[in-house]
Amino acid sequence: METILNFKMYTPTRIAFGAGAVNSLHEYAMPGKKALLVISNGKSTKSNGYLDRVEEQLHLAGVETVLFDQIEANPLKSTIMAGGNCAKKNSCDFIVALGGGSVIDASKAISFMATNDGDYWDYIWGGTGKCQPIKNKPIPVIAITTTAGTGSEVDPWGVVSNEETQEKIGFGTDDSYPVLAIVDPELMLSVPPKFTAYQGFDALFHSVESYVSKFANLQSDMYALTAIENVSHNLAEAVASGNNIEARTRVAFGNTLSGIVMTLSLTTSQHSLEHAMSAFHHNLPHGAGLIMLSKAFFTHFINKHGCDERFIRMAQAMGMPEAKEPMDFIRMLAKLQEDCGVANLKMSDYGITPDEFEKMAINAKETMGALFEADRVQLSTEDCVNIYKDSYK
Repeated sequence: METILNFKMYTPTRIAFGAGAVNSLHEYAMPGKKALLVISNGKSTKSNGYLDRVEEQLHLAGVETVLFDQIEANPLKSTIMAGGNCAKKNSCDFIVALGGGSVIDASKAISFMATNDGDYWDYIWGGTGKCQPIKNKPIPVIAITTTAGTGSEVDPWGVVSNEETQEKIGFGTDDSYPVLAIVDPELMLSVPPKFTAYQGFDALFHSVESYVSKFANLQSDMYALTAIENVSHNLAEAVASGNNIEARTRVAFGNTLSGIVMTLSLTTSQHSLEHAMSAFHHNLPHGAGLIMLSKAFFTHFINKHGCDERFIRMAQAMGMPEAKEPMDFIRMLAKLQEDCGVANLKMSDYGITPDEFEKMAINAKETMGALFEADRVQLSTEDCVNIYKDSYK
């Protein structure tokens, strides 16, 4: 099993984890006096009372708030620009992101545009991004996650879609780590079953990909295997019984660990391939797209024998201690998808057609080509097209 014995670790985010953690928000030192409170454009954050609870906590801490409630499921560049302008107009000196990965990702991007001029895409690396240097540090971000899916509360990355160019690209620097992450499973109890599944698989794949990545190392392996175990052993229960606080907590734990894993290792091209799908089809949830691709994607690498022992070890962590061959991982993955009710997701249900496969493969390589460098066996454009074909329903 090839493992890098050296690693570099920088995780400056303070974490408050556990049921009821949001109630302690006011006890922490705030990074400013006026917060842009960022939430999604949906209803759940307000209707479930989460917004009121967080506003109360911030007011107890002496913080004034300005609400920005426009974030989409796949955040758009135009929304980032609107958020940055809102922060500037209202002289906000930090951001509180209350929501799932999309809200937290968007908040990181908004934090840059709150202090810098021009267009967000001026600073993006990859695709049509202009790779311009960032002149001013972003305003700080506090992340309060209401889902267990992306680990964005503890990593520096934010993924944004450019609707003008149909590109979806991740971006971040050391300055975009949230200064404080509140991970409270009580805020996740209201997530519907299918989205619990989509988000849980996203968390799982962050660790799975980072574990089979050629950048895997001693430290990332430790976090990844623990995350894989916690998510895979508890996700089906969290989907079936949303009020099970222990199952929710363990999935949330795996998710937060997966976020840390991505600061130590690197996810693989499965994420690039999915980002291309949702760049063209904004209604496709990221986790759902990953589920659609996963069996064909990982089977391709198993057939290439890129890291057989790692697939066997993951199957064991997922609950098959007797696993002896790499395809046991696919068997455990398929079982988990069946147990969570997501085994039959269809690309066609989201408007994806086979004539788009080559276009998406090229887009994936041009916009997030760096993740292809993490693959232990390099994928050609034809390989990517074949993975899309094998995943299509």
